Amino acid sequence: MSEKKKEKKEYLTLTSGKMWQPYNWHVGEYWTKFFDGFKEKKFYGIKCPKCGVVYGLPRQVCGRCFVKMDDWVEIGPEGTVGAFTVIKFPYIDPNTGQIIQPLPFTTAAIRLDGADTAFWHYINETDETKIKVGKRVRLVWQENRKGNIHDIKYFEMID
Repeated sequence: MSEKKKEKKEYLTLTSGKMWQPYNWHVGEYWTKFFDGFKEKKFYGIKCPKCGVVYGLPRQVCGRCFVKMDDWVEIGPEGTVGAFTVIKFPYIDPNTGQIIQPLPFTTAAIRLDGADTAFWHYINETDETKIKVGKRVRLVWQENRKGNIHDIKYFEMID
C-alpha cells in the first residue's frame, strides 16, 4: 500500500471593496396608504371589525381572529414607551453594510394613543436613567416628508 502525500491547498481571496446596490420594491396597498398619511403628518392604524384591536402598523388580516381589515383610524401623535434600548457600541447596519453612527442612540417600542400594538423607532434621549417604561412620548416629523418611515424624525420625551 502506498502512501499519498497530502497536499496543502492555498485559496485565493479577492475583495472588491465597497459596493452599493440600490433597489426598490412595492410595499403593497396597505403600506402605501399608511405612508401616504405621513405626507400630511397623520399616523394611521388599522382596526379589526371583529375584535376591535387597532394595529399601529398596517396589516391586511387580524392576527387574533384572521378577519380582513380595512377600517383605517388615526392614532397618536403621542404614545407610551413599552420597552427601550440605548445603543452605545457600533454595529453594522444590515440594510446598508455601514457602521451605525452617531452613537449613542435610543430605540423604543412605542404604543401610540389609540393603538393596541407597538412599533420600534428612535427617541431623542440617550440617558437611560431618564427613560422609563410607561413614559410619554410625542412624534416629531421631518420637515420635508416623502411618504416613508424616515418621515418620523424621532419621538421626544414629554413628561
